[in-house]
Amino acid sequence: MGTYGTEEDTAQCKMLGSPEFPLLSKKGDFTIGGTFSIHSQISKPPLSFTDTPEPLICSRINFREFRFAQTMIFAIEEINNSSSLLPNISIGYKVFDTCGSTLPSTRAVMGAMNGHERTVGKTCSGQSSVHAIIGASESSSTIVMLQILGIFQIPVISHFATCACLSNRKDYPSFFRTIPSDYYQSRALAKLVKHFGWTWVGAIRSDNDYGNDGMATFIRAANQEGVCVEYSEAISRTDSSEEVARVVRLIRSSSARVLVAFLAQSELDILLEEALNQNLTGLQWVGSESWITAGHLANRRYSGILSGSLGFTIRKAKISGLRDFLLQVNPSQDPQNNLLREFWEAAFECKFQSSALGQTQCTGSERLQDINNTFTDVSQLRISNCVYKAVYAVAHAIHNILKCGQSGDRMNQTCIWEENFEAKQIAKHLQDVNFTLQSGERVYFDGNGDPAAVYDLVNWQRNQAGDTVFVTVGNYNASEPNGKEFTMNGINITWAAESLERPQSVCSESCLPGFRQAAIKGKPICCFSCIACAAGEISNSSNSAECSRCPLEYWSNDDRSQCVPKVIEFLSFGETMGVLLTIFSLFGAGLTLVVSCVFFRFRHTPLVKASNSELSFLLLFSLSLCFLCSLTFMGQPTNWSCMLRHTTFGIAFALCMSCILAKTIAVVIAFKAKRPANTVPQCSAPLQRTSVLSCTLMQVLVCSLWLTLAPPYPNKNTAHATERIILECDLGSPVGFWAVLGYIGLLAGLCFMLAFLARKLPDNFNEAKFITFSMLIFCAVWITFIPAYVSSPGKFTVAVEIFAILSSSFGLLFCIFIPKCYILLLKPERNTKKHMMGRN
Repeated sequence: MGTYGTEEDTAQCKMLGSPEFPLLSKKGDFTIGGTFSIHSQISKPPLSFTDTPEPLICSRINFREFRFAQTMIFAIEEINNSSSLLPNISIGYKVFDTCGSTLPSTRAVMGAMNGHERTVGKTCSGQSSVHAIIGASESSSTIVMLQILGIFQIPVISHFATCACLSNRKDYPSFFRTIPSDYYQSRALAKLVKHFGWTWVGAIRSDNDYGNDGMATFIRAANQEGVCVEYSEAISRTDSSEEVARVVRLIRSSSARVLVAFLAQSELDILLEEALNQNLTGLQWVGSESWITAGHLANRRYSGILSGSLGFTIRKAKISGLRDFLLQVNPSQDPQNNLLREFWEAAFECKFQSSALGQTQCTGSERLQDINNTFTDVSQLRISNCVYKAVYAVAHAIHNILKCGQSGDRMNQTCIWEENFEAKQIAKHLQDVNFTLQSGERVYFDGNGDPAAVYDLVNWQRNQAGDTVFVTVGNYNASEPNGKEFTMNGINITWAAESLERPQSVCSESCLPGFRQAAIKGKPICCFSCIACAAGEISNSSNSAECSRCPLEYWSNDDRSQCVPKVIEFLSFGETMGVLLTIFSLFGAGLTLVVSCVFFRFRHTPLVKASNSELSFLLLFSLSLCFLCSLTFMGQPTNWSCMLRHTTFGIAFALCMSCILAKTIAVVIAFKAKRPANTVPQCSAPLQRTSVLSCTLMQVLVCSLWLTLAPPYPNKNTAHATERIILECDLGSPVGFWAVLGYIGLLAGLCFMLAFLARKLPDNFNEAKFITFSMLIFCAVWITFIPAYVSSPGKFTVAVEIFAILSSSFGLLFCIFIPKCYILLLKPERNTKKHMMGRN
């Protein structure tokens, strides 16, 4: 009935493994689509809006969801082998991966409806490639799917979407589910906390349709039961660690000793990790069905937090033959299927391809019977049973549509084939299905597409082996008369921290130092919450009405009970960054000294003479000052160090640029003179000295004016970081600082322009090229320094300035002197007058 691609297309689907392609498929007269969160991680390819988007790739296989998919396939195969249900009709399937996210869910549902073929010029049949869809595993993903499928009235039967919002028949007329609505679970949780006398509870939820809608219903029901909710917080798996830490701190600081957690497993995982970091213990957890029987949480790692948890869950069931079917899953069933190979590699921690040393190689002959994981564990078949029921519900609807076994001939139990079969017919007949499974469980839907709301109350207890087990201690049946829905079966309950005494959680307890009382809006004055004092505020007595702010140079301690002096921050020689910068500074100065020694050793050679030895030694001296002046920026700022660091830096670099400028002018004059090469005069030494001195004195004058009018001074910066004091050198006059920097930039610009003009001088004397390249590096460093300097906070501002000084100094040293040292030490045959003059 549906449209299918070629075998080549199908092979391509299996290789790609992206959400719009089925991971597992089989043809049949009718096709059921399955959408499961088979992978828990998804790639985010770039969107250029000019090319075809790359397919979303999902990774990190989820054994539990893969078991759901295999349960669907098991149910379909069981129906295909049945002689009483759809006797002469075959059901096919297409399993898609939603990756637990809404975007892949959209692509999966489009792939389910349209098929994966990309064809041009073929007739569109107007029929969906699937007749019904089982899924998805999340409420938000299901809502996204229904917004598309609802237009075409393709029925969706979810096994795990519990949001009460989905019971709206006006918005979702073709939606059904085999798991009860959270409307009933939320009310059951409210009756549970009331039953145990917990009138003061905290609440935390997933920040999605599942958590927000479920918690809203719980709070309304709790208010009706006389239960007060101290706080209600939402977290998402995409929240920052700081946000999650804030929520855990709130839970710790609250007075409620009972926490109602309406969380999906992904949010609970990150919450528990932060709870371990902050040692959150002693709370009585009351959980929703999404995590209360999650096997991976019932381990020793979380036992100190979750022990004694209570919560409602779907009733456990047994599916005959399912375990044997699951144990038969093997890559050999479809060697080209990447999902089966990925599952096998994850289950046995091996690789089919040759891999790195120490990695076990898969043979395909491993036995699932020999391992115990979430996939093979069928002791808690709750959601898997919902998948099983959903498949049978679709099959019974089709069975009724085709009037199977209604011909009157007992010997001919066949179905009457319909040519113009439409998916919306299944949605219509799903509303009327009413059948009983082999296990004796009755399956039907009410007017909203919901099943009967029946829950087990489970308690986390330890067995004799010390393992956590889920013990049924009560049940909830929404169909019972009001007041009789919730019953206990008399089994002893293990409470929080494995205590035998029921925890008390009343409206208000004394607020400890570090907390203040905060009235709850709409509650009596005696009902107050204890809120931790904000950072920088303290309360040093119990039951403080307000927190007092600490003085400007003080800050609150960790428990907000007293004010302590703020930490003073500056770039010191002892910290790692200071040590590294000191090492680089001394290394640069030492390297400059080594270069000076090399030049002094070869001072009478043509290369050194041609490089203007006097200016070269003066330039090396200025570079040494540049390296060493960075040391003045480290350590605790004082009046003298603040004035010294900027003036030393400005004068040292002005001297350096003046020497380079003089060398550049000398090179230009030497090679622009209209005389024979052997009679070119050396640039006048007095003129060079005068130019260097005058350029340097100009910077000295600027620095003198700066120090005279508005010198830099040490300043305690409390505005940038409220919890610490940043000890820094205030510029005094920003105009003076930028004037010093601007003058250095002016000299550097002149050097660059003159060196650039002389860049095509004879190759044997290429000092102008080296100066050009060094100025490029110098300018690049200081141009990038400006935004980094302005945006860097605290001591990092000083580190950025030191980094710029060292980088530009190393650039000048390497570009100007290292090539000459290379010739002096390693190529002495090029250190001749003839070579310098460009003669053979």
